[in-house]
Amino acid sequence: MLKEKLSREMLVFKMCRVHAYRLLIFAAHCILPIILSGQEPATHDNPFLDADVVDTGWPHIRGPNYDGISSETRLADSWPDDGPPVLWVTELGQGYSSWVVKDNRAYTQYQSLAGQFVICLDASDGQPIWRYRYDWPFEATGLYPGPRSTPTIANNRIYFSTPLGAVGCLNEYGKLIWQQELKTKFDGKGTDFGYACSPTVFDGKVIMPVGGAGACMVALDAADGSILWASGDASASYTPALPITVDGHRQVIGYLENDLAAFDLGTGRELWRQHLSNGYDEHAAWPIFREPYLWTSAPFQAGSQLLRLSGGQNASFERVWDSLVMSNDVSSSVLVDEHLYGFDLAEAQSKAHRPSRGAFRSITWLSGKTSWSNGDAKLRRSTDYEENKRRQTIGQASLIAADGKLIVLNDLGDLILAKIDSDKYVELARTPAIKGDICWTSPALDRGRLFLRNHTRAVCIYIGEPALMATVARGEPLSVSDLPQSSVVDLASLLGVEPDYSMDPPTYRWLRIWFLSSLAILGSAGLFVCLIWRCKRSLSSHRIRWWFWATAMVLGLIVGSVASLASRDFVFTWPVTLFFAFQIAVYQSAMRRRKEPTTRLKKWQDRIVAILFLAVCFAYYYACRRLSLVTEWVFLCGFAASCPILLFSRVMTTRNRPVFLLAEFSLTLFAFAAFYGSAVVLLGLKYNLSDF
Repeated sequence: MLKEKLSREMLVFKMCRVHAYRLLIFAAHCILPIILSGQEPATHDNPFLDADVVDTGWPHIRGPNYDGISSETRLADSWPDDGPPVLWVTELGQGYSSWVVKDNRAYTQYQSLAGQFVICLDASDGQPIWRYRYDWPFEATGLYPGPRSTPTIANNRIYFSTPLGAVGCLNEYGKLIWQQELKTKFDGKGTDFGYACSPTVFDGKVIMPVGGAGACMVALDAADGSILWASGDASASYTPALPITVDGHRQVIGYLENDLAAFDLGTGRELWRQHLSNGYDEHAAWPIFREPYLWTSAPFQAGSQLLRLSGGQNASFERVWDSLVMSNDVSSSVLVDEHLYGFDLAEAQSKAHRPSRGAFRSITWLSGKTSWSNGDAKLRRSTDYEENKRRQTIGQASLIAADGKLIVLNDLGDLILAKIDSDKYVELARTPAIKGDICWTSPALDRGRLFLRNHTRAVCIYIGEPALMATVARGEPLSVSDLPQSSVVDLASLLGVEPDYSMDPPTYRWLRIWFLSSLAILGSAGLFVCLIWRCKRSLSSHRIRWWFWATAMVLGLIVGSVASLASRDFVFTWPVTLFFAFQIAVYQSAMRRRKEPTTRLKKWQDRIVAILFLAVCFAYYYACRRLSLVTEWVFLCGFAASCPILLFSRVMTTRNRPVFLLAEFSLTLFAFAAFYGSAVVLLGLKYNLSDF
């Protein structure tokens, strides 16, 4: 027995020795040549990354290092005439969320009528793997519908935030691990248009700007969502937290509503604060950090600044330069070598209904001087793709820097490839990638694949070298011409002159001008009808009335634009058209003074007029929504105050004598004053109009 046992042990020993020899031979063949050549062994199978680069995917809205820069190489230097290959396209709902990608899975947030979701897709073919519903739709018919933030991937978990200020954590299968209602818990301020900060997951913490008292910045345990620290007393804004390291000291930068502040990552202690503004302000663009310098940019044509930071217990900052150049809003810049590249917004804020005015620029990092500019900041940009391609106009755009190139997605949905050049703009290629909506989402890059989306659909486009497409493609690719293509319609031209701050309610001065302009329209329509009646006295009161209505409604649509262009100020007369649509509906209603039989034809006339009135109301609402005229919707609430007067004036409609027509016209003026005045009263109840 002992002899057999020793024999078995010897056999096992010999087999282990054989396997050891094989491992040594493998090492000699595979690892030794790499060592002798001075290269590190590859730690991934990503052909678009160098061997010594860790393959982290695109785990965050701004990439692995929060700066919009990718380490990928072997990207194509040009594209075919019909654009780069399209690997897949899928319909998606509303939302401003961008993509994050890792391990061949792509994540974003969107909403449909069924609710808001985090969705996981197969990055190869766009097929859904799972989706998690976390809330009902947010402002589905508002100016900015859907979720604003982008998920973050960390340690095989997906972290997300909601427009109402909650933050949650999902596992890789889409199951909820934890969720915290941060904005409610800390009474957060400064994010009234919907919480937009993507979760920053760093050093085991989820760091979120909240804007509450004693909770300007909050850190949660990434494992269970428990509160680790809360610090600061400033209101938040729309820029996520930025983790940085200064002199070996880990900090968190908060770009808040009125302040720029730094916090100790471990304890939350506020290190320093720079006061930027008072009252309403907003910041959505990412700061850029390259030790020891921090660059920030702001909308409202406030420009940008560069600070020099110091770390340690006495952490502080000093300003290097500040300039009115390079005002970022919803699109952030990137820093490559010693130059910043980004869009300098020439308006107060980005426009959701048309291309924003401004110039795409390159400026030097340490001086803020402009190296080159693309586009005329004073002119409204065309929405025509061919014209912009011919002029090589970029416009407002989100971008990624990779492989010596700028990958640019502008707000019209055009995808542009440009050479990184600090001396001049060099365009390499352009294609209409994702058209139809104003696009504010940032692109994401992983394995030569560019992930794009707008409010309608998501697209994955391959921009790597053609020889490597087989490593990521699944099935036959499409071409850009196969994608649904439609142009953005610029409705702003209907206004003549837009208000600089469309979110603000109109001032009392504006409201007076609008009312007087509306009365002038009514008077002009009345004079026009008088001239017609004098030329043709046989006209019935019914026909005279329709001539008056038609004239007033047309003038209400066009006079405001003409007056705006003439005065170079915003004059709004559309409520005139809205009012007379209501008067027609009241007059045509079944509430007749005369007792007469109701025929089938008259019933249908009543229904058609009612439908047309509702259509006018919807068109007014839709136009205001598309033009970001938030408070002008209030005129839809003025009908109730004018209705009794219009019903009384309805009594005059059977009389054809001039005195009754004049009385009816006077009552119409009073009804319009009630309609307009009640809307102004509602505005005054909600806003202190003297502040604007």
